[in-house]
Amino acid sequence: MINKESVNKARSLYYGFLSKMFIFTTSADRYLGINEALEVMIQNPIDENSGEALKEIQAFLNTYTQSALIQEYDDIFHNPAYKVVRNTASYYDEGVESGHQRLAVKNFLAKTKIRRDENNFKENEDSVGFIFTFMHELIELIMQDQKEYENIQHCLFTEVINPFVDEFVINVYEHPMAKAYKSIAIVLNAFITFERMYFEVAKPPFKEKVRVQKPVEVISGAEAKRRAENKAKKMAGLEAKVERAVR
Repeated sequence: MINKESVNKARSLYYGFLSKMFIFTTSADRYLGINEALEVMIQNPIDENSGEALKEIQAFLNTYTQSALIQEYDDIFHNPAYKVVRNTASYYDEGVESGHQRLAVKNFLAKTKIRRDENNFKENEDSVGFIFTFMHELIELIMQDQKEYENIQHCLFTEVINPFVDEFVINVYEHPMAKAYKSIAIVLNAFITFERMYFEVAKPPFKEKVRVQKPVEVISGAEAKRRAENKAKKMAGLEAKVERAVR
C-alpha cells in the first residue's frame, strides 16, 4: 500500500508540470518552473520508459525552445489543418464540449476556495489542463493539512479523469504533429498508472462513444462486417502501440 502523505509532493510536481503542458493560457509565465521540474523528475522517474521520455522533452526544449513547444501544442489542439485532439472530459463522455463533466468539475470547484482565473485561462473547467491544475492546487492544500480536500481529489480522479484519460493519451500520442507531445503522452500515461494505484481504482475498459451522427450510408451486411472488423483492429493496434511505448 502506498504511503500517501509521502508521495503527495511528487504528485503535486507531476500535476503542476502536466498542467503547463496541456493548459491554454495567455499568461506570460506559461512555462515558469518547467526546466526545474524536469530536472527533478528526470532524477526520480516513475519508471525507465517515462524517464527517457522526460529526457526527450528536456532535449526538445534545449534544442527548439519553448516557442516550438507552443507551436506543437497549437498544431495538436487547435490547428484545423489536422484532426485536432479534443481535450475536455465532456467530449469523451458525451461527444459535446460542454456537458455533464464540466458541471461536475464546477461543482467540485464550488466546494473549495480554488477559482478559475478567467483573464488568463480561457478553456472550460473540464479541459485537461484545467483539471490537472485543479488537482495540483488540491494536493497543495492537502499538504497544508486541509484534509477536507482529500475526498474531492479522489472524486475528481475517479469520476472525471480516469474514465477518459486513456483515450486522450492515445489521441495525443498518435497525432501526426506530435514530437515532444509524444513523449509527454508517455509521461502522462505512466503517471496515470501510478495515480490508479494511489486511488486504488482500475483502468476502465475501452468504450467506443457515439459522436456527431453522419448521414446513413446503405451498405451490404458483408461490407458492414468488414468495416467493423477493420475499425476494431485499428483501435487494438493504437492501444497496443501506446502500451509498448510506455512499458
